[in-house]
Amino acid sequence: MAIPEHGYPLAAHVSPRVQVVETTESTNADVIRHVTEAPDEWPHLSVLLTTDQRAGRGRLDRSWVTPPGTALAISMVVRVSAIPPASRGWIPLVAGAAMTRAIGAQLIGTAHEARLKWPNDVLLDGAKVCGILAEVVPGHPDVIVIGSGVNTRMPRTDLPVETATSFQAIGQEADDDRLIADYLTALDEQLDALVAARGNAAAAGVLAEVEVLCSTLGSEVVVSLPDGETLRGRAQRIDPDGRLVVVRDSEFESVVSAGDVVHVR
Repeated sequence: MAIPEHGYPLAAHVSPRVQVVETTESTNADVIRHVTEAPDEWPHLSVLLTTDQRAGRGRLDRSWVTPPGTALAISMVVRVSAIPPASRGWIPLVAGAAMTRAIGAQLIGTAHEARLKWPNDVLLDGAKVCGILAEVVPGHPDVIVIGSGVNTRMPRTDLPVETATSFQAIGQEADDDRLIADYLTALDEQLDALVAARGNAAAAGVLAEVEVLCSTLGSEVVVSLPDGETLRGRAQRIDPDGRLVVVRDSEFESVVSAGDVVHVR
């Protein structure tokens, strides 16, 4: 799909800057460079987007490459100086929750469902439709770039793995402009709540928001940890720091701050 001639008016109503590029290697890399070179030109909620990203990156430094026109790549600037550093681990989860809400809004009146997989993948009918990567801008510790990749018009034959899906694969048409606007709005509301609560995610309602959307909770999971170890158990809850608490053998709790989660059932 080509960039629409009318642009993204709904997104522009929410964001102070919506920059659209026909193609790029990585929207996150572009925005990090722009913020480094001209920080004042990229205020809070500024966005760069494309439908043709050639060398995107996901969590754990995975590559994310899609055929042109089949996915929406969005990178957004969030300025977080008012959020205590100890609470900033919530930001990727907040982004995941916001995108889950935005994708879910596109499915109203259908039999399809969007859910969050901890920490910030969005599942559509149980398959991954969106991944999110948050990165601190080097030299600017209070500025975070959040990149999101949404499979919009990707045919089923182009899906990279069996556990992926797209709007087109389930017979739905994505409204890109509305999706971006809803995502920005939901994310900004949750960040404002976190600021107002001085970083206390429970008091802000952020913890409850993530929990209600998260299909990981209550599921049997296998977690691949950064050190190469594997953890198996039931995902019990999310702790006050945004970490996943997994119960092993019905009694031993392990706290996961980073890892690749697979839902067993």
